[in-house]
Amino acid sequence: MSSYPASSSFPSLTYSDALTLALRGHSLDAVDARLLLQHVTGATFAQIVSYPGRQLGPVDRMRFESLIERRATGEPIAYLLGEREFYSREFAVTPAVLIPRPETEGLVDAALSRLPAQGRPEVVDLGTGSGCVGITLALEHPQACVLAIDASADAIDVARRNAAALGCTNIDFVIGDWLQGINGKRLAMIVGNPPYIAAADAHLDQGDLRFEPRSALTPGNDALAAVREIIAQAPAALADGGWLILEHGHDQGPGVRELLAGHGFTEVFSDRDLAGHERITGGRMHH
Repeated sequence: MSSYPASSSFPSLTYSDALTLALRGHSLDAVDARLLLQHVTGATFAQIVSYPGRQLGPVDRMRFESLIERRATGEPIAYLLGEREFYSREFAVTPAVLIPRPETEGLVDAALSRLPAQGRPEVVDLGTGSGCVGITLALEHPQACVLAIDASADAIDVARRNAAALGCTNIDFVIGDWLQGINGKRLAMIVGNPPYIAAADAHLDQGDLRFEPRSALTPGNDALAAVREIIAQAPAALADGGWLILEHGHDQGPGVRELLAGHGFTEVFSDRDLAGHERITGGRMHH
C-alpha cells in the first residue's frame, strides 16, 4: 500500500490534503506546491497555514490536480502561475516569452547606472520578450523614451499587457528584427538579452529551457550569432557617447568584449552575476 493518499481517496480535498498530494503523491517541491495552491484558491500563505482543514471547491480541486500533474512533468512554475517577479514587480509570462531570470536584473542595473539623468534619453530594448527589461528601465527612469522590439507578435502582446498593468506609458512596442527599421534614430542606449546558447548545448533539453521559446534561447550553431549581428548594427543607431549593453552566457565575456572592440566601442566593461560569472558586457560608441 502506498504511503500517500491517492486523489480519489479524498471525498473532499482540504488545504492540508492538497499539499500532501502534491508533495508525496507527485514529489513536488514544497514552495511550488504552496504557490500553486495559493494561485488556485486565492488564499494567502498565512491562510493556508492557519486553516489546513479548509476545503477546495470541485473546480479549484480539478485545477489544482491538473497543475500539480503538469508541474510534475517539468512545466515551469512561472508558466503555470502565469507570472514571475522581476525587479520587485510582477510580470505576466506565457510560453511565448522567456521567463525573467534574476541575473537579467544586472542588465537593468548596468543600464540605469549609465543612462544620462538629464534630458529624455532614447533607449531600445532588443528581444524584449515579456518586456521586463524595457518596462523596468522606463519605470525606473521616467524621463527615458523606450522602444521595445521583438520578432514575435505573441511576445509583443505579452509585453504590451505588462506595460498596461504596470502603468508604464513612456514605452512603445514594435515587431521587428533587431535594429532594422530604426534608421535615423540616434539612441542613448541599446540593451538586450539575445539568444546565446549554442543549438547543440545539452542544457536546452533540461529544466525550464525545454518549455521556453527556442528562438529566444539559441541563435543556432554559432552561440554568438545574434550578439554579433546586434554589435554590427548598433554603431549606426547610437548617438555619440551612446551605450550598447548585452546579457550573454557565463563564458562569453571575452568573446563579446572582443566583438565590441572590433567595432570601435570603447569603455568596454563586463559585470558579474551573483555566482561570479561575467554575465553583462557593454561598451560606448563615440563618432
